[in-house]
Amino acid sequence: MAAGAQPGAMTSWRYPALLLAAFAAVFLGLGIAPHYRQDWLLENLLVVVAVPVLVATRHRLRFSNLAYTCLFVFFSLHEIGAHYTYSLVPYDALSVALSGHSLDAALGFERNQYDRLIHLLYGLLVTPAAAELFGHHGRYPRVWAVLFPMLFVSSHSVIYELVEWGAALLFGGELGQAYLGTQGDVWDAQKDMALALLGAAVSVTALGLAGRLPVKREGSGPAVSPAPPGGSGPAVSPRRGHSGA
Repeated sequence: MAAGAQPGAMTSWRYPALLLAAFAAVFLGLGIAPHYRQDWLLENLLVVVAVPVLVATRHRLRFSNLAYTCLFVFFSLHEIGAHYTYSLVPYDALSVALSGHSLDAALGFERNQYDRLIHLLYGLLVTPAAAELFGHHGRYPRVWAVLFPMLFVSSHSVIYELVEWGAALLFGGELGQAYLGTQGDVWDAQKDMALALLGAAVSVTALGLAGRLPVKREGSGPAVSPAPPGGSGPAVSPRRGHSGA
């Protein structure tokens, strides 16, 4: 071990590395014979950009295990949608096979709702990482610590809907419709964005109740408070970074 290295410095990456290996297995497994290969490729543009960025910047920002777990769950569920195409994920057939009852019929659904679930989970599961990202790069009053992650998720949801629209115009035909996935709902984009925002709101509420907002910057140096009466200089108190939990 190098001089000055902390004993836990190497083992702190074990859990994220396990998640990365598990996701690689999910990615490769669901990449075998997808329902529509061209749509699978389009859907995975997000993954082949986001995952390498997370790996490449891991030493600049080590997210908490909670954030990494949430991202793993989101990307894994996304891979299911990419394998079948979102409008054809057979969750209702699985419900019938397991319980003998149709989930869609029980809830009054007239379309496949898997894409709506993923938009909701995008807000719910990506927000912890977004909160830690903003917390790492600055200190904000609590109201902005809440709003910034929500605005992050909301803006990316808008961008994603614009990308879907552009892809549908560019590719057209069956591929464009498969990627767009509106299933005949003219308000599909608005509902998707609203669900992502709802998920983000639930997530920041849970983070706030758990004492995780605002996120403390890690390794950002001491915080300076006003000098005590009669003191010759400012009082210095250490800032606390978030743990890997």
